[in-house]
Amino acid sequence: MQFVYNILIRVYYLLIVCASPYNLKAKVWLEGRKNLIEKLKIAIGKNSNIIWFHCASLGEFEQGRPVIEDYRKIEPNHKILLTFFSPSGYDIRKNYNGADWVFYLPLDTNKNVKQFLNIVKPQKVVFIKYEFWYNFLNQLHKNNVPVYLISAIFRKEQMFFKWYGSWYRKILKTFTHIFVQNEESEILLKSINVNNVTIAGDTRFDRVYEIATNCKNISEVQEFSDGYRIIVIGSAWQQDEDVLIPFINKAPQNIKFIIAPHEIKESGLGRLEKNITIPIVRFSQAKQSNLKIAKVLVIDNVGMLSSLYKYGNIAYIGGGFGKGIHNILEAAVFGLPVVFGANYKKFSEAVNLISEKGAFCINNAKELEQQFDTLLENETFYNNASNIAKTFVENRVGATEKILEKIAGN
Repeated sequence: MQFVYNILIRVYYLLIVCASPYNLKAKVWLEGRKNLIEKLKIAIGKNSNIIWFHCASLGEFEQGRPVIEDYRKIEPNHKILLTFFSPSGYDIRKNYNGADWVFYLPLDTNKNVKQFLNIVKPQKVVFIKYEFWYNFLNQLHKNNVPVYLISAIFRKEQMFFKWYGSWYRKILKTFTHIFVQNEESEILLKSINVNNVTIAGDTRFDRVYEIATNCKNISEVQEFSDGYRIIVIGSAWQQDEDVLIPFINKAPQNIKFIIAPHEIKESGLGRLEKNITIPIVRFSQAKQSNLKIAKVLVIDNVGMLSSLYKYGNIAYIGGGFGKGIHNILEAAVFGLPVVFGANYKKFSEAVNLISEKGAFCINNAKELEQQFDTLLENETFYNNASNIAKTFVENRVGATEKILEKIAGN
């Protein structure tokens, strides 16, 4: 299996090379790794006392961020290396000042792994949620470097738990300790004799709670929202727009909408402006005069969404009519009842919040209208959902502290 794995890694690389002339993400993936080992060697130099954090992309980074930043406070003399696998994470966080260095992860070949580890010489390593690179993990294990997996979540459908999964189970046993989000994950791991497990919870709760606590005012959004009930639409795809726009166009006069598209492209912004028939303004063009008359504010920048929920009464989270919903916790922490499409069942926080009646699933435009009408018109129902959403997050804060108790100072 190790031989097959190494062959597949090279096949994967060749596929990226073949796709790069036609696929921007593949092209950026390759360009970001040009002369990577040499760049890493120059940057790291003779520095020591390094802890290495690795995440696949932006979502995993947000899960690891509270641990990275609190680790810095506890161990200020340690250097932090942060790596990403995906361009979508690296491009947005390459200037992140919580780490001393931010790099791409080299392709998981034996040669790259040995060169990387000879340069970095990490004292300890933290992988976030889903990353299982065999050659890296195997070499770190041979070098007796402590390696931790945090905010992990496991499902019985994964290869680790199949009859043919013995090789994959060996990967899990290279971790010094695994911090999981829930009891189901702990039970699954222990069923295959992986016992170095702690239920710590999800560090995203710590992150969103911190954001809410330190949230700053956005004057343009305050001006737009004043005196109205606000529905915040976060990370919306076109499929979400198709369900939302019929309601937006006939919404009551006392309702306004803030829309943060998943992708900021002129084509998408133009589509919104074409299909929405009530007054609409982009954030970049906002001024006091047009904010007063606008009923829809479109956020045409990146990085503002988590602070927008402060101004909302209800949240709709996109992705549920595609690959899966985006972050619902950023809205729930502010006490916003959350509505989303049907593809949410892989997200435990969504499943649990629905069961507690702080979140609601809709399948089409008619169901969305009914759910919004209920939340807007039934004050008792709304207040109950709002309190449930807020309490849901507050009761789950603390994963970062549990993790740091074990990894810091060791």
